[in-house]
Amino acid sequence: MPLLARVYVTPKRGILDPQGKAVQSSLHALGFAEVQDVKVGKYIELKLRDAEPQAATARVREMCERLLANGVIEDFRVELAEERR
Repeated sequence: MPLLARVYVTPKRGILDPQGKAVQSSLHALGFAEVQDVKVGKYIELKLRDAEPQAATARVREMCERLLANGVIEDFRVELAEERR
């Protein structure tokens, strides 16, 4: 069964996020004063060939650890779903 992996990469807590601060500042300038904090990250979709979900999750986590996320400054979360054809 083809699978769709959704990967969310975000800055770790305590890590300076200049892009998030710039977006927050711009939102405030546009009158959205209720915004207290903004974190800007990455969203990645991976379409995987027929795979068993547990093995696919392990492989995607390995991809994140080796390439897709910088473990020093970023966290990641993986969600897996069946790919709709």
